[in-house]
Amino acid sequence: MFEFTPKQNEAIDLFGGDAPNVMLFGGSRSGKTFIGCWIIVMRALGAKGSRHAILRFRFNHVKASVIHDTFPKMMELCFPKVKYHIDKTDWFCQFDNGSQIWFGGLDDKERTEKILGQEHATIFLNESSQIPYGSVLLAKTRLAQKVSYNAGGKTGQLRLKMIYDCNPPSQGHWTYKQFIQKRDPTNNKTLDDPDNYKSLLMNPADNAQNLPAEYLQTLEGLPTRMRDRFFLGKFADITEGALWNIELLDKWRTTQLPDMQRIVVSIDPSGSGDENNADNDAIGIIVAGLGVDGNGYVLEDLTVKAGPATWGNVAATAYDRWDADIIVGETNYGGEMVKYVMQTAHKRAPFRKVTASRGKVVRAEPISALTEQGKVRMAGNFVELEDELMSFTTTGFTGSQSPNRADAFIWAMYEIFPGMTKKMNEAPVKKSQQRQRYSYSGGGSWMG
Repeated sequence: MFEFTPKQNEAIDLFGGDAPNVMLFGGSRSGKTFIGCWIIVMRALGAKGSRHAILRFRFNHVKASVIHDTFPKMMELCFPKVKYHIDKTDWFCQFDNGSQIWFGGLDDKERTEKILGQEHATIFLNESSQIPYGSVLLAKTRLAQKVSYNAGGKTGQLRLKMIYDCNPPSQGHWTYKQFIQKRDPTNNKTLDDPDNYKSLLMNPADNAQNLPAEYLQTLEGLPTRMRDRFFLGKFADITEGALWNIELLDKWRTTQLPDMQRIVVSIDPSGSGDENNADNDAIGIIVAGLGVDGNGYVLEDLTVKAGPATWGNVAATAYDRWDADIIVGETNYGGEMVKYVMQTAHKRAPFRKVTASRGKVVRAEPISALTEQGKVRMAGNFVELEDELMSFTTTGFTGSQSPNRADAFIWAMYEIFPGMTKKMNEAPVKKSQQRQRYSYSGGGSWMG
């Protein structure tokens, strides 16, 4: 029989309380989604004919992480004798007592309308950091099914519950405002009913009995910003005027890629030599692609602290491995050096040089805007790159070291979206801005 951790038992007790809104937040793989799914199944089995929903921002994410992973594992461990069927047309789980659990993504308008066209007794918003607050309010309007339960000798009307979980985003996010500060995210006023919003911190260490020791060591060794979030479950401080934040990056993050119509290897050099380069900056090397869906994807971060012989080989190998279309390199530092290194490392690879005559922030702002629109996405997790991006603000770069990864990323996106760079060159620059123009070299009880 599956044995819950003490923290999971604490979560079960919290769900059994009176609060209609309960959020589990904390580090990676701490058992939040597992216990959320367990609660929903318990409610579904105890109240025949009841309807429940597990929603994420993207349907392909709920399909990959819940339907094909956490949910069947949880059923096998906790309900091995319970029969259920997953309808793969409308994507819902059907139990013999007539209860259903619907799975959906809030990015799919047709499916969302179908799911939220019904009333539900429980709604679980998985990875809430990625879900806009407007979608939360919409989902709440469908938490309205009146249904009775009969479980453990007790009967009554099943209380309506909204379940939330997340890896903590920043303190500016609605999850922090509503559950930690107990403020209304729409107007920042103190909640009239703060006791209706309960939360519980669940971290990987709380789930150590179900995790490899090596995994915990990996999380503990992450850079500070990522360690705080994925190991310690901390909400990040708000960076005033930040061009990127973790909510934005998470919102469009994906592991399912479309076919690529163009792939770029981008290089941002430094003065590192092949020897004695410990104190020099790293050479930013980013592989990015333009999908057939018209979106740009970061595919690989190959940033390395090494001299020309090494980083030239790294970039050339990436060009071949990804069957890339072009290599681009920033040539302010060292003039024609980058072009020479790449022509030496790979004689057949097309190379295009880019030259920065505008400041880093000015170059970064349009790419930040594209990220907000969902045009730029991370194909996986790129800890060091994302850390650099989140250090860009409207008033400057606040990181402790040169943002070579971020610079290479920005050059790659300018190459992928050449129409944008053209507009930048054509746009007038006000004298009051005192900014140089950008130049571009080359073309295109849990129940009652």
